[in-house]
Amino acid sequence: MNKKDIANIRKQFKLNNDLLKIHEIFNVYIMKESSEIYHYQSMPFEMLEEEQKELFMGNFKKILSGQLDEKLFELKFQRDVEDNSQLILHQGLISSETEDWIAQMLLLVEKMLKDKQYEMDIVVTFIRGEYMKPMKRRSEESEESERDTVYSHPFILCSMNKTQDPKKELLFDYVEKEFKYNFVVDPIINLKQPVSGFLFPCFTDNAADVNHVLYSAGKAYELNYHFIEEVLNAEETMTAEDDKIVFEEIVKKVAGPQIDTTTLSNMYDEINRVIEENEEEEEPKLDYKDVEKVLKSSGIENIDTEKVETAFKTVIDDNSYELKASNVVPKYTSKSIKVKTKVADLSISPQELRHVRQVHLNGKLYLMIELEENTMIEGFEMIPEALFHKVEEDGN
Repeated sequence: MNKKDIANIRKQFKLNNDLLKIHEIFNVYIMKESSEIYHYQSMPFEMLEEEQKELFMGNFKKILSGQLDEKLFELKFQRDVEDNSQLILHQGLISSETEDWIAQMLLLVEKMLKDKQYEMDIVVTFIRGEYMKPMKRRSEESEESERDTVYSHPFILCSMNKTQDPKKELLFDYVEKEFKYNFVVDPIINLKQPVSGFLFPCFTDNAADVNHVLYSAGKAYELNYHFIEEVLNAEETMTAEDDKIVFEEIVKKVAGPQIDTTTLSNMYDEINRVIEENEEEEEPKLDYKDVEKVLKSSGIENIDTEKVETAFKTVIDDNSYELKASNVVPKYTSKSIKVKTKVADLSISPQELRHVRQVHLNGKLYLMIELEENTMIEGFEMIPEALFHKVEEDGN
């Protein structure tokens, strides 16, 4: 799934939407002390009160929120795994009887409990529904409405949420005209911050992909590998941060640890060009041959295929690995690259990096930034100083 596919389904999670039908909701309460199921309940989603529906809709949207390879990850199922979760989910998806659907979801819950101790009581929520995506009109002249024909996508979504202790509060009773101590013993289910979840199957180009599952982490870059490998039986994945680190280490192996700002800017420009050229297609990836082209185009000398291939194998032990281009280049927005010094840290956009230089002047290191106008500090305009002329005069 790409970010557009995810955004399309996420925006459907709202009440009274004829493009989204949630048939059933299944809640399972897990006790932290025993790691056992305390209670579970299944019911038609329409049977919930409106306020409950609204809370759950917000929770489901949270599962589908975040950036790809940071908080959301499209994972491929492992092969030849006993009690494969891919099969469990598929059977749950196509089950015509509610009892069969419940049985399959309980098998997944058993995997969540195996060799796992939770810090708080956990509520696992499953929904089974159908997402309808309208086809586009063939032409502007066509009388056929875009909703006359739709793609139908059955799906299962899972959300895991922690419970929290209720607050002890002091209330004022208007009727009795007295202050009262209020203490509720029932735990509160935190639906605003799910700790994990997933969507099955993935959807690409209006087609279901049952070989992949969309995993949602609780926080960016904080993946639950027990959930990924033991519960979902999915393959390990690399985050955007991992890809960026791997790319940087490969460049260091090939070109050395030192690089000037012009070359660095050229490198990011070249990768961004690849991204823009493939904007309408599948997410572009860079293998060792692509990285070789990028480095050569950036002005780095003495680059050859063998050197780059060896660097891939050294850094990631896989010369066939492909880096996602969007993961390794800073986003082309302001304040996206950090320039760190002992005196101060600066943030600049990648396209402005070529205006930054590190220079030797009068026996000292300086960071020089080419400007188009005077600098403002705390509302004051700085006075330009003829530093270079002064040094030359002193030297004479």
